[in-house]
Amino acid sequence: MAAAGHAGFPGGALCRQLLLTLAILTAACDACKTVTLHVPSKLDAEKFIGRVNLKECFKSANAIHSSDPDFQILEDGSVYTTNAILLSSEKRTFTISLANTENQEEKTVLVLLERQTKKRHSQEKVLRRSKRRWAPIPCSVPENSLGPFPLFLQQIQSDTAQNYTIYYSIRGPGVDREPLNLFYVERDTGNLFCTRPVDREQYESFELVAFATTPDGYTPELPLPLVIRIEDENDNYPIFTETTYIFAVSENCRIGTTVGQVCATDKDEPDTLHTRLKYSIIEQLPASPVVFSMHPTTGVITTSSSQLDREVFDKYQLKIKVQDMDGQYFGLQTTSACVINIVDVNDNLPTFTRSSYVTSVEENRIDVEILRVTVEDKDLINTANWRANFTILKGNENGNFKIVTDPKTNEGVLCVVKPLNYEEKQQVTLQIGAVNEAPYSGSSRSAMNMATVTVNVQNQDEGPECSPAVQTVRIKENAPVGTQSSGYKAYDPDTRSSSGIRYKKLNDPQGWVTINENSGSVTTFRSLDREAETIRNGMYNVTVLATDKDGRTCTGILGIILEDVNDNGPSIPKRQVIICKPVMSSAEIVAVDPDEPIHGPPFDFSLEQVPNSDVYRMWRLTKINDTAARLSYQNDPQFGQYTVPIRVTDRLGQSLVTQVNVVVCDCVTENDCNLRISPQTGNNRGIMLGKWAILAILLGIALLFCILFTLVCGASGAAKKPKVFPDDLAQQNLIVSNTEAPGDDRVCSTNGFSAHTVGSSAQGICGTMGSGVKGRGQETIEMVKGGHQTLESCRGAGQHHTLESCKGGGQHTLDSCRGGQVEVENCKYAHSEWYSFTQPRLGEESIRGHTLIKN
Repeated sequence: MAAAGHAGFPGGALCRQLLLTLAILTAACDACKTVTLHVPSKLDAEKFIGRVNLKECFKSANAIHSSDPDFQILEDGSVYTTNAILLSSEKRTFTISLANTENQEEKTVLVLLERQTKKRHSQEKVLRRSKRRWAPIPCSVPENSLGPFPLFLQQIQSDTAQNYTIYYSIRGPGVDREPLNLFYVERDTGNLFCTRPVDREQYESFELVAFATTPDGYTPELPLPLVIRIEDENDNYPIFTETTYIFAVSENCRIGTTVGQVCATDKDEPDTLHTRLKYSIIEQLPASPVVFSMHPTTGVITTSSSQLDREVFDKYQLKIKVQDMDGQYFGLQTTSACVINIVDVNDNLPTFTRSSYVTSVEENRIDVEILRVTVEDKDLINTANWRANFTILKGNENGNFKIVTDPKTNEGVLCVVKPLNYEEKQQVTLQIGAVNEAPYSGSSRSAMNMATVTVNVQNQDEGPECSPAVQTVRIKENAPVGTQSSGYKAYDPDTRSSSGIRYKKLNDPQGWVTINENSGSVTTFRSLDREAETIRNGMYNVTVLATDKDGRTCTGILGIILEDVNDNGPSIPKRQVIICKPVMSSAEIVAVDPDEPIHGPPFDFSLEQVPNSDVYRMWRLTKINDTAARLSYQNDPQFGQYTVPIRVTDRLGQSLVTQVNVVVCDCVTENDCNLRISPQTGNNRGIMLGKWAILAILLGIALLFCILFTLVCGASGAAKKPKVFPDDLAQQNLIVSNTEAPGDDRVCSTNGFSAHTVGSSAQGICGTMGSGVKGRGQETIEMVKGGHQTLESCRGAGQHHTLESCKGGGQHTLDSCRGGQVEVENCKYAHSEWYSFTQPRLGEESIRGHTLIKN
């Protein structure tokens, strides 16, 4: 059995070999190309194993796919492993699918992998023992290098050069992109060269890509990133950001106060000695004392002394320097200027040029300037530190004076704003002070400078004085006419007497009083009413003019205080209340009394009985408080409007009855109630019309007026266009008649005729012709000459109306069936004349006209 088993093993291997060969032959028949790659039995991940020329099978393939996930195919046909692979058999196959998704074409390439021989295995071991050379190598070029050029940088090599002929190439900025042709590589050796100097401030580094390819275009190595760094040279001076710096600092500031900061930039490589800067002050003007210092690293300028005084030096100029290489003597340096302005602070008080002043003013003068005082201030002119504010410290308790600042001169202007009285005071002493608008920040103990002003008051002959300006008297309202009371009193300020002063009433709004000319007493001229509309707070004001013997005057107010009497009963201001019956059963009634409170509430509310009224049956009153009561309905009244008389009585028994209109409405809120109800009945007296209903009524009225206007215009137009009949009227027109023989109608006529409709009249050439009169079944035509007729239509059944004959110049009337009249004026022709004129013409047409009418 062992022998058999041993003998059977080669047969199984042979069978598997045959099956693999058959599979390869089958795939080869379908593939457009077969490629054999010799590989070692062990392959690392991402290992390049060969290259397949795909364009021989499919030039326009846009989709490349491997049937074996352990292998990856690039667009140029390079084959890489995706995972570590151990070939257990000598051969392994997979296919590469090439497809074009636009035209739906697809082709395959068969790839056959064969294990290398022992010789290749030994070569691979030698390569693995050696260091791999196809790797990024640090490389740099000195900035602004002097050559010689081309300058050798380094050599790039591939390990595959031991087995293949390798050509080297590079791409990227500095080669085939700007700056062009700065670098190149020798194709066969891989030596990398630089062709000219490079400025690091323009190009800090170059990122190139190196390629290793075989003569037939295969790529045995992945593209190699290659970074060439430009080594910096200290070839740039540090530069200040400004040619002149301007800063400001307050005077008297503390030591260490920050003034400002200067800054410089350097284009050399950051974080190197080439860009490590140091700042310093070279010179200060004025040179003494030294009051500023500069931080060497930050460039911050600070004060080093507290002796900054704007009144001594208002500006300093500094010359500053910046140097790279951390300030070493061989570093590059640049200078700039710095101006520091000293800002003024209020460290000097305004000082009066004199300690005392004397001036004078006449009594009774106001709004007059009496003195100007000057001050001196060392602070900056026309600033808040220099402008002075003056104030009166003492002596102006009555408010007679005011002192202001002249903005142009900074002087203090003393004015009189309230008249002085010589009789009261002949001299006033004022103490004034001056400060600046800005708060004082100096070292002086006193924050205000002071001076004294003496004002002498000069006497003046003056008129009467109305003092106090408002005087009052008390008079009871409704006092009898002629009631007298003390009135207004003015006096002479020199003599303090009222003799010789006359009084006159200037304004008396109601004309209630008169004023005695000599004494100023007041007498009632009419009954005084405290509740009048012109009375405010129970006082009635009368303007009084007082005049002395020289005609000088003064004006005052006499306030008459009207003492209240209980002459008004309480009333209810709200005369109509609404009770929404579904949601409420009562309404609140509030009463007021125009009299004083002592004559007012508490009020007593009661219903006033009215003959033939059921007020007590339908309503009841319940007191809420001193001024209000609640009105409630009883016995379920109907919706409608009711008048309820309510009597309100004040605390002293004065009462008044107010008719309150109560609306009981089917509503939720008072605004929803639109009904207007008849009093006490509940029947609807009317309904409020909406805005659209009112608009419709107005439009209807306007339409009626338009129709009436059209009818009037039409009638006027017809009256203005009379139709004149020719002489052969009887031959050319039909005479409508309901009788076989000519009628008895008689009219006066001349050669001119005119016709018109019923109810109208028109003048002919020599007279008028009446209109036809229509009845039921009868018509006539009347002709009148030389006058005027009026005919009204008659519509009586079976009646026939004619005109009576007109004889002479009189006026005759014809009564119609309903009282209408036809008037014929001044008929001068007799019946015989009319008959002789019409008979020949009417005879020929009478029968034919009758026949036509019948038809």
